[in-house]
Amino acid sequence: MQDLPIASVRSKSIPVHIVCDVKDLTAGQKAWSKANGFTGQSGKILLCPDTKGVLTSVLFGKSEQPMDAGKLASSLPAGNYHFETDLDDPHLTSLGWILGSYRFAKYNNKKQQAAKLILPKGIDGNELARQAQASFLARDLINTPANDMGPDELEKTIRSVGRKYKAQVSVIKGDALLKKNFPMIHAVGRASIDAPRLIDLKWGNVKDPKVTLVGKGVIFDSGGLNIKPGNSMTLMKKDMGGAANTIALAQMIMDAKLPVRLRLLVPAVENAISGNAFRPGDILPSRKGILVEIGNTDAEGRLILGDALALGDEEKPDLMIDMATLTGAARVALGPDLPPFYTDDDELADAISQTSMDIYDPLWRLPLWNPYQKMLSSKIADVNHISTGGFAGSITAALFLSRFVESAKSWAHFDIYGWTPTAKPWMPVGGEAQGIRTLFEVIKNKYW
Repeated sequence: MQDLPIASVRSKSIPVHIVCDVKDLTAGQKAWSKANGFTGQSGKILLCPDTKGVLTSVLFGKSEQPMDAGKLASSLPAGNYHFETDLDDPHLTSLGWILGSYRFAKYNNKKQQAAKLILPKGIDGNELARQAQASFLARDLINTPANDMGPDELEKTIRSVGRKYKAQVSVIKGDALLKKNFPMIHAVGRASIDAPRLIDLKWGNVKDPKVTLVGKGVIFDSGGLNIKPGNSMTLMKKDMGGAANTIALAQMIMDAKLPVRLRLLVPAVENAISGNAFRPGDILPSRKGILVEIGNTDAEGRLILGDALALGDEEKPDLMIDMATLTGAARVALGPDLPPFYTDDDELADAISQTSMDIYDPLWRLPLWNPYQKMLSSKIADVNHISTGGFAGSITAALFLSRFVESAKSWAHFDIYGWTPTAKPWMPVGGEAQGIRTLFEVIKNKYW
């Protein structure tokens, strides 16, 4: 993981001025702005040198989105900088700068010296670093291709995070999944040469409120026997984005020492094709005892989540959250930047919605519309895991998952994309953390 572009010494740093109106600039800056056509346009950068060509200050057109400051980190020459202007939101502006510096350079030798920021006064540097490092972790995990991010590597990552915070990590792997009653996780992953597994991290005081995170860990999704076309398979390294985000969220919770009993459950599998791959029309048993008819092997994520949710639910957690790159229907409905979430807990939903907008980590509530349960009907099993007719794909996926949650006091499902297809100042193209800053704040405010 790359270092955060935070400078510790203010000396020899270059001032950055947030510009609303060029009338407020010095005479020299006005003249330079006029010569360069800079009028304070939102997000535009103007470098101001002295007579010898040495950079002395930076002008940055004010944006309504504070995290647009990420453009500065990726555009300015290497060096130390500080904001000379009072900021409307120093934390989000600084976070935008840091997130905008991210580069996934694991597979090339390009070295980039990031523009470093002197943090504004009053900033909680530990909180800022916690959020940035979690985002970088999620991005790194999602960006890593499946040949280097299989079930083994996902397990190693969780074990490494667990060791850092003295958490307990256990794993149920391969045919042991059948003995321990996780038949759907086993069925989805058994065709791969890398054994499927359920990774279970526990941390915190057992007397504290139970918070359980469940992340979809499909390290690559070929579609199984309902094989995806090539163009739909290109980005399927990101199908473990739910796992990546829950791992990053768990790291934030443990790093902040929140007073909760944390449990992280990650079913890690590859949806591959071989002679023993599960088939359309198969009837799978589940940990919950529900018999599931397989309508399409390319809807595998909800199957492994079903078994993991059932396990988490047995503990009767105070809050259970699952995150998954689950449906294309969610992208059609809300696009890549606005993940939907589902819950019957109105108080929780309100907290998530308000917080997500306050901190520019957008989430949007969609309904668990129970009448659509009939779309999951099966003539020969308890339920079909996909809907008939092609309507309401994200909602019916959430409804399927809801069947595996009975005892949790509160549950929310997040259908995330986990990817940025078009770069933004603080989000380069590639893997992305979605919703975890919001969830951290909600959990912190609820239990601390």
